[in-house]
Order: sequence, then C-alpha cells, then structure tokens
Amino acid sequence: MDTQFVPTPAAGIDPDVLRDEIFVGGVWRRGDGELIESVDPATGRVFATLTAATVADVDEAVRAGQAAVAASGWAELMPHERARVLYRIGEQIEAHAGQISALQTLDTGKTLGETEALARSAAGTFRYVAAALETLEDSLTPRRGPSLTMTSWDPMGVVGAITPWNSPIASDAQKIAPALAAGNAVIAKPPVWAPWVTLYLARLAEQAGLPAGLLSVLPGPGRTVGEAIVTHPDVAKLTFTGGTTTGRHLARLAAEKLMPVTLELGGKSPTIVFDDADLTQTVAGLLFGIFSSSGQSCIAGSRIFVQRGIYDDLVGALVQATANLRVGPGTAPGTQVAPMINHAHRDGVAAMVERAVAEGAQVLVGGAIPDDPALADGAYYLPTILTGVDNTATICQQEIFGPVAVVLPFDDEADLIGQANDTVFGLASGIWTADYRRAWRVARQIQAGTVYINTYKQFSISTPFTGRRESGMGIEKGREGIRSYMLEKSIYLDITGEPLPWAAEQARAATAGTPARPETAATEK
Repeated sequence: MDTQFVPTPAAGIDPDVLRDEIFVGGVWRRGDGELIESVDPATGRVFATLTAATVADVDEAVRAGQAAVAASGWAELMPHERARVLYRIGEQIEAHAGQISALQTLDTGKTLGETEALARSAAGTFRYVAAALETLEDSLTPRRGPSLTMTSWDPMGVVGAITPWNSPIASDAQKIAPALAAGNAVIAKPPVWAPWVTLYLARLAEQAGLPAGLLSVLPGPGRTVGEAIVTHPDVAKLTFTGGTTTGRHLARLAAEKLMPVTLELGGKSPTIVFDDADLTQTVAGLLFGIFSSSGQSCIAGSRIFVQRGIYDDLVGALVQATANLRVGPGTAPGTQVAPMINHAHRDGVAAMVERAVAEGAQVLVGGAIPDDPALADGAYYLPTILTGVDNTATICQQEIFGPVAVVLPFDDEADLIGQANDTVFGLASGIWTADYRRAWRVARQIQAGTVYINTYKQFSISTPFTGRRESGMGIEKGREGIRSYMLEKSIYLDITGEPLPWAAEQARAATAGTPARPETAATEK
C-alpha cells in the first residue's frame, strides 16, 4: 500500500478528517485489514485511502464496549443524564453540518443540498432521542392478584449497527442514537463505499463527551467485519439497513444465536395517481419520489400506477419534466440528479434497463449514460421513464436502486390494489388524489409500512418506520425505536405480607414459635 497517499484537495473538507484511522474501543488507530479506496463518484478519482478493520478488531471493540458500559456507569445513569450527552452530540453535528455535507457529497456524490439536509436531520435525531429518553416511562400494569405488577427496561449490552451507503449520517443517527439512549455500547460498521461520515461522527461524539469505548466505528467488508459482528457471542442485537439478500443472510446468522434483529431492506414502492389528482403537485411529487438521491433510496417510488383516464396527460407531463431535470455533480448549484455511488452500481442499473427493453419495455425518456463530455468521468445515468410492460415484468418486481421508474395504467380501485400489493416488498407507497375518503380507504389496504398521501419521501424521527415481507422487520424511529434496543422485564411486588396459600399451612407450622422479624426500621420506632 502507498503509505504516502495524499488526498485530493476537496473544498470545505479538513484533510485531517481523511486520516487513515478507524475507531476501536475509543482509540483511533490504523486498521489491519484490506485497503479501501474512496472514489469521488463525480470524477472517478480516488480522494483518500483507508485500511479496513478486521475480525480481531471486532472482538477488541466488543470487549471495549462491555468494559466501557461497566466502567462509565452508562447503563446506570439516569435517563436525563444520558440524554444530556446525546443532546450535545446533536449540537456538534449541527455545528459541523457544512463539513459533514461536503464530506458526504465527496464520498457519495449526493448534492450538497441533500447532504446538508441529512446532516441537520441527524442532529435532530439525536436531539429527539434525547428528549424522548427523558420521557420514557416504566409501566404499572393492571393488578390481577395480590402483587403490584410493573415492567421495567434494561439495556442489551453491545449492539451491532451496519449502515448503508446511500444516506450515511442520517442512517447512522437513526441506529446509534437510540442504541446509546437505551444504555448500550455500539459497534458501527459503515460501508466500504462511504465510510468517512460515520468516522467523523465518532469524532464529534468524542468531543461531546461520550465515554470512551461506547462507540466503535469499523469500516470493512460485510463478508468479514459485518459477519464477525453478527456472530460474535457478546453482541446482543443487530440493526441493519441494506439489500434484502444480505439482510436475509445476516438474519440466518443471527438466528443461530437467537439474537433479535432490526432489518430495513429493499423496496419496490407503488405510487398511485387517481384521475382527480392535481397534475402539477403530482408530477413534482413523482419526480422527487423517484429521482431525488439519483433513485438510490429504499422507498423510491419506482412503480407509478396511473388511472387510465389521465394516463396520457400525466405521462406526457412527467416525461417532459424528467427531460428537464438538471444532471450534474453534487457540488454544482442547481443539480437535481447527481452521480450514482460508483461506476459498477451505475452499470448494474444500465444493465437492468437494457434487460427490460429486451423484454419489451419502451424508453420514454433517459435510458442511457449522458453523452455530455463534462460528465464522462462520473457515474452518471439519465433519469429514466419506462412503459409498455405489465406488473409481472422483471423491471417491476426487482429493486433497481437507481433513477428508473416504470409507468403502468390501471382501470379501477380493486385492480389497482391487487397490482400494488403484487410484490415481495412492502416498504412504502404513495397516493395522489383529491378524495380524502378514497385516500384513506386505499391507504388502509396497501401492504406497506409507510403510506404517503399527496406527498412523498418525507421523514420524521418521531414517526415509526418499518417494512413488511422482504422489506424487513422491526421498528426504527419514534419512542419504540429506543425500546427496540432494550429488554423488557416484569416485576411482581407482594403488597399483602401474607404467605402464598399453596404452602401456607406447612410454613406456619414449621415457623411456629420463631420470633417475628420487624418489617422495617420505621415499624420498630
């Protein structure tokens, strides 16, 4: 490896942030694994290198996490005391949002507008989790006998968090903040394609006063580092966001340990346009739902169902608007569709479109790598609209994870619901209509964890996020997102002072003549 590698200068980024160091148990040091080359998706140039973590690093991080929980008293702190640290982390993220934005755009290709929004969202996540933590309550359950009954919640210990490359800082916060809030230590594994923002978050957490060892960040391949986290005997839970195939594999590994998992996986989300929808509002929403983030979103509205009466008008307007979207580097003002994460992923998306065309799909707009010489070195793909296939086509059933949508007509509500639910996924859906009764009726019948009505791709950390079927399991966000990193305990407290009836007679006979023990010091007085 070239130990003298000098990162390509990048506007707004402190070169010290790109040091070849991972974060193991509160210690910054060089990894011992394979070389990771970080490539700017807009130019194809390597801007930094990083030596990955190893299986040994995972074991060291887990042991450090266990020790840190015990030594720092983190799990025993009052909720408001842990919340104070989480709030400070949120403030650190807010204060460094510009640096995070520039770093994430360089690492993932996203537009600066989007990456700054993601950074501020992450700050809000830590602040929300801190506030929610202060208000979480144990429960007194209804009495069914002579005992006072209640539930309490305990930390799990060490939690593994495997995060995706398409929105690093926001996904990091959605996993790390509630896991820490619950009193756990966290081993985070960012993707090799985009590790830098997660590492920077660890620096900010240090500055905010998070006790050393409670957070480790171990970039590296999923086949080694990721699997080592899942199979480690002292990791108590896994939270994973990524592809369905990988999620299913990790779930099998976790099942061997009977370990709980939270999985946010793929999607093939239907977006439904009824004939009374406002066309301007709808077209803007459809464009944002599929082409923002260059289509690299698990909830991307990639199947667009349009009621036949407005099909031609809607499709015509959608194609025209798509053709006018601004494609360019994420650093350029006004860019709407930035490069994809890397060239290999871009080529995979292009291959899926080519296969769809071979199966009979028609390209209405896009469907190609841009021919602009200024974009030749980047991982760009034009925003694409396809038609001419039915819902059984491969392009309608498999996740593309790129700027490609398929438009399909439908005739009536029953037909629509059947097609929308005809998928192995169940992550999100969109409905566009002026009829709120119909919107409510259809929303209740769509099999998805999130349904948007006359909007799309909105997020709230206070609102639970979950998937169905092959889109995942478990809950992220909301107050229940914190509870998902805790273990519930039931407590029974006798309030009668009487022996249990089953053996009361024998107990009284056996203890007859023994002096009564005072109940409390207060009783003696």
